Amino acid sequence: MEFILPRGFVPPWKMPRIAVLEITGTIGAQVRGPAMVRTIRALRKDPRIRAAVVDIDSGGGSAPVSDVIYSELRRLSEQKPTVAFVMSSALSGGYLIASACRKIVAVPTSLVGSIGVIMTRPVVQELMEKVGVKMVMTHRGDLKAMFQPWREPTKAEQQRVDALTDEYYDWFVDAVATARDLDPKKVREYATGEMFTGAKAQEMGLIDEVGDFETAVDMACEMSRTPRRLQYVRARRSLIDRLMARGGASMAQAILAEADARLQPRVDFR
Repeated sequence: MEFILPRGFVPPWKMPRIAVLEITGTIGAQVRGPAMVRTIRALRKDPRIRAAVVDIDSGGGSAPVSDVIYSELRRLSEQKPTVAFVMSSALSGGYLIASACRKIVAVPTSLVGSIGVIMTRPVVQELMEKVGVKMVMTHRGDLKAMFQPWREPTKAEQQRVDALTDEYYDWFVDAVATARDLDPKKVREYATGEMFTGAKAQEMGLIDEVGDFETAVDMACEMSRTPRRLQYVRARRSLIDRLMARGGASMAQAILAEADARLQPRVDFR
């Protein structure tokens, strides 16, 4: 028996759909930049995906990782409608990522904003003196050792750190102003590191609408003229990460990596 498909028939696996991408946790730790960029890029290239709802719950994290995710989401937003949804929080780097979407929907009691920069560098000089340990450094370049944790920064070094922090801050403000179509001066007034409720953020122009997840999905469907067919998407970890997670060595590796990271200077949008 021969089956004849009706004209215009589209198999279920090829039907248009709305992607739901979850971005949850600390950016740079739970939210890995390379994996998230690959996932967003795949959504951009998938012809079945007509729009995306980006479900964000993050207090921020690494500035560079926030930047690359923001940039990739902007590319996706240029081609397909994107709606950010915030149920709990989108703060600092989390808000930067949300602002890359065309629209932002947030629960009235959610927390949004916290636009600002933190640069941290541990100093263990007093601890080393107590245990009788000295660090001998040889370097070329007046500022080459400026981020070493073994001593307090000099006045000249601190001035350079302040200038670098200002550069990150200015970039953050300009990025939000551009993405949200706001006056940079107005964004700078908001960029005190303060967090706002979703209801207050709507009044300020930091989000577009207060509502729940269904509100965000409805908006994405309307913007893309796509039926309500959702496809949940998560960033996949690399093969080596998955293999290491199965062994006991992964815990030791994670502890050593965290200890090393805490001795390094870092710039966070959080």
